[in-house]
Parts: sequence; C-alpha cells; structure tokens
Amino acid sequence: MPKYNFQREVRTPFSECYTVKEESAIIGRLDVHFADVDVHATLTIIESLTQDDVKDLISMVEEDLLDAMGIVQQELVVHVHQGQDLGVYSSRDFNESNGGGLTLN
Repeated sequence: MPKYNFQREVRTPFSECYTVKEESAIIGRLDVHFADVDVHATLTIIESLTQDDVKDLISMVEEDLLDAMGIVQQELVVHVHQGQDLGVYSSRDFNESNGGGLTLN
C-alpha cells in the first residue's frame, strides 16, 4: 500500500482542507465538511491513481484523520473526483513565481 500523507491547509469550525501527498508529490486534495449528522468529504485525485489506490487512500483517511477530527467512521461520506489539476485560481493577482491566477474585474 502506498504511503500517503495529509498536510492541513485550512481549518474552520465546520471544515478542514488537506493537500494529499504520496512521498513528496502532490496527488490530490481532501475537503472535509462537518454537517449536523454526517461528515462529507470531497477527495479530488490525479488521473493515474487506480481504484485500489483510491481504496487505500480512503482507508488512510479513516485510519489517520478520523480520530484526529473526532469523527465516527459511519458518519463519513466520501465523494471522489478524479482528473487533471488545472491550477489554483483566485481574485488576487499572482506573480509568475506563484503560478497563474484569475483576475476578476
């Protein structure tokens, strides 16, 4: 099973966002949203991961993150999206060293 790790980007009272890495390579993003009864997670991953990789990754989310967040396993619903990363867009200007950006008028 590949070794994945999660680096928290943002934490609010109702959500957490993580960069998902395999060794030093970024392979996805995990957004976790806390509702009254259920916890919904959106897992966005690169195209090259297999179904077995996805199962392994979700298992690691259950093993590594749920306890830290205080979530009971049966409360977690994971939505998985797989595709190509097109970049990060923001209303702020980014210089070339920080990547491309979208400027809203």
